[in-house]
Amino acid sequence: MTDAAVTTAVSPEQQEREAEITRQVLHSFGDCTDPRLRQVLQSLVRHLHAFIREVRLTEREWSKGIEFLARTGHITDDRRQEFILLSDVLGASMQTVAVNNEAYGDATEATVFGPFFVEDSPEVALGGDIAFGAAGQPCWVEGTVTDSAGQPVPGARIEVWEADEDGFYDTQYDDDRTAARAHLFTDSEGRYCFWGLTPTPYPIPHDGPVGRLLAATGRSPMRASHLHFMVSAPALRTLVTHIFVRGDELLESDAVFGVKESLVKDFRIQQPGTPSPDGRDLANQAWSRVRFDIVLAPDGT
Repeated sequence: MTDAAVTTAVSPEQQEREAEITRQVLHSFGDCTDPRLRQVLQSLVRHLHAFIREVRLTEREWSKGIEFLARTGHITDDRRQEFILLSDVLGASMQTVAVNNEAYGDATEATVFGPFFVEDSPEVALGGDIAFGAAGQPCWVEGTVTDSAGQPVPGARIEVWEADEDGFYDTQYDDDRTAARAHLFTDSEGRYCFWGLTPTPYPIPHDGPVGRLLAATGRSPMRASHLHFMVSAPALRTLVTHIFVRGDELLESDAVFGVKESLVKDFRIQQPGTPSPDGRDLANQAWSRVRFDIVLAPDGT
């Protein structure tokens, strides 16, 4: 809960007193020998002090803010990154993505990394199954990786990860499982394919400080259905992105602002008995398929 807004006018004398504090702090970083660090810190001070003055922040509110950040740190561990969630729900993650992934021709758009990526995922062959027993409807994913000139990118590394049909990533379970995540490499023509799961909506973890923040502001913790990709290749800009399910009701209210129209794809449902692309026996169950052609921008753009 915040204190009542302060609406009284601020006298010129008080304004000067507050401005002097900002000048003193800016001056304290003036001898920093790292120009980029100096720029970032001084800009941070300007904006932070301006925020405090604009909303006339009370000492009680500042204390509550510090307590919130402390709780955020306490709940963070090697399996849960509450600070990433905070960055995501404030739109800071997507703004940073936008700044660092300028539009380049028809290069595939980037979106948020999220808190559930894990290094050293298992490798699967082309056409392999990344589910590793995770619950969900099978989904055939295929496409190509090309550069911005339309040339195929052989050997591109594709990391993929997603939640199961219950809305949980493998890291959210207590049994150290590895499921619904893997990496694979494109073939000599830049093609890739694998079996995954048809994405379903799920809430970001909302039993901690970030969840309480969303509840206090009337916001939903739900994410639109999606499948994560990270694609890398020499001399090309690494792409971190998702694809989303067309028709999902949450596309307009994704909790982390990650949806972009170019990333919304048709996940076409296949009726039971429909032959699979690779002859896999699907035990007479429904499945889906989607195509995602990826274009990588040159490195350094």
